[in-house]
Amino acid sequence: MKKTIQRTFRVSKYVIYKETLVDYKEHFWSFLGAFFGIGIIAFIQSHTLSATENIFLIGSFGASSVLIYGAIQSPLAQPRNLVGGHVLSALVGVTVYQIVPDIIWLSAPLAVAFSIVLMQYTKTLHPPGGATALIAVSSTGKIPELGFWYVLSPVLSGCIILLLVALFFNNITPNRSYPTHSRFKKLLKKKHAHPHKMKK
Repeated sequence: MKKTIQRTFRVSKYVIYKETLVDYKEHFWSFLGAFFGIGIIAFIQSHTLSATENIFLIGSFGASSVLIYGAIQSPLAQPRNLVGGHVLSALVGVTVYQIVPDIIWLSAPLAVAFSIVLMQYTKTLHPPGGATALIAVSSTGKIPELGFWYVLSPVLSGCIILLLVALFFNNITPNRSYPTHSRFKKLLKKKHAHPHKMKK
């Protein structure tokens, strides 16, 4: 019993220590990734639509940015989860809206609940996906008018922009690697090792 308590204490201490470390380089790359990811979408938004029609810049992309730029090792932040989670949730949201468009107390919980189950079933769980589904049923103005186009743009197009930026900024140094799949890690190791060989 005493050993178990001591081990639990050691593990807790280590976790707290790791979680409270301030890594300025890590924070710098997280900032740049989020800035350019959201910035590119906002730039496209501002140059193609009027200021009142914020349909490219959906709120769930902000939550995705936290994961894919700030918690890149998380299973929920991987490309499959980012793209699959958003796209499937958008499909669910639009479908629910088509069936029960005017009953928000029913359409909102249905959209979120179905999107969670579908993401779980397809192993694409991405928490901001729930917001993507909710936006489809609760927004006013242009988004409801888009219908299933909502899935392609802003959702899929925005995901691709966020992912491309993440692939660049999350792999710009040898200390960061995204996605976490072993094949991709091996490829990155070769890429980072090659310049060092050239210098020698």
